Amino acid sequence: MKSPLALPARLFRRGPRVNLVRLEGMIAAGGRGRLSDQSVAPLLERAFRAGKPVAVALVINSPGGSPVQSSLIGARIRRLAEETETPVHAFVEDAAASGGYWIASAADDIHCDPASILGSIGVISAGFGLTEAIGKLGVERRVYTAGRSKSQLDPFRPEKPEDIERLTSLLEQMHGVFINQIKTARGDRLSTETDLFDGRFWLGTEAVALGLADGIGHAVPTLKARYGKTLRIRAYGPRRSLMSRFGLSLAQDALAGVEEAALWARLGA
Repeated sequence: MKSPLALPARLFRRGPRVNLVRLEGMIAAGGRGRLSDQSVAPLLERAFRAGKPVAVALVINSPGGSPVQSSLIGARIRRLAEETETPVHAFVEDAAASGGYWIASAADDIHCDPASILGSIGVISAGFGLTEAIGKLGVERRVYTAGRSKSQLDPFRPEKPEDIERLTSLLEQMHGVFINQIKTARGDRLSTETDLFDGRFWLGTEAVALGLADGIGHAVPTLKARYGKTLRIRAYGPRRSLMSRFGLSLAQDALAGVEEAALWARLGA
């Protein structure tokens, strides 16, 4: 005869818990709907500390953006993982490119869809030269500076070789920081037969073969295969502001959308 306490005991015997955080969009400081250390810090803090999770999952969908914000977010993920002794699993949706891949590399392992885009480990600076246009409009450019390099790369003035050399040097230094992060995070999992740091990106299956990812798989089935069918997944995402709920920030949204669309366009998306 079964004990009358057997059924209640089964009801209160809950499965393990994984807290899941969605990290989606362009990476940049400030601006609603963008990924920055400030915007994701509360989500990550709750995800690592709420409910004693057996792991934290990151669902990433980002074309990249600010290298500094990418670094800050990745460092926060690693710091919380070490403080709480919690494993971190990253799952790439459409893309983890450039800064998006930097964040993904902060996880202990990376999974993706066969069609996901991963990589783009490089640094870019882009702009426009409007020297001829301003002349045709009959506009005279007047700039006064203290410090001979203060107006370097002014789009309304002809480029100077020394300015280009200086910018190239800065980009190379930043690229070196990016490369060091990926090599430290991924270690000997990275292929040595292909230059992974020339700015190219790859689809999921090839990214796995190159060591940029650890396997093909989506979040829920992969997590349940690892932690059991009784796994409970608690999702954390950004809260919508009162202004956004009433559509009071349309101009800001439109401007941010154009900038983000340009980043996605580099990936052919």
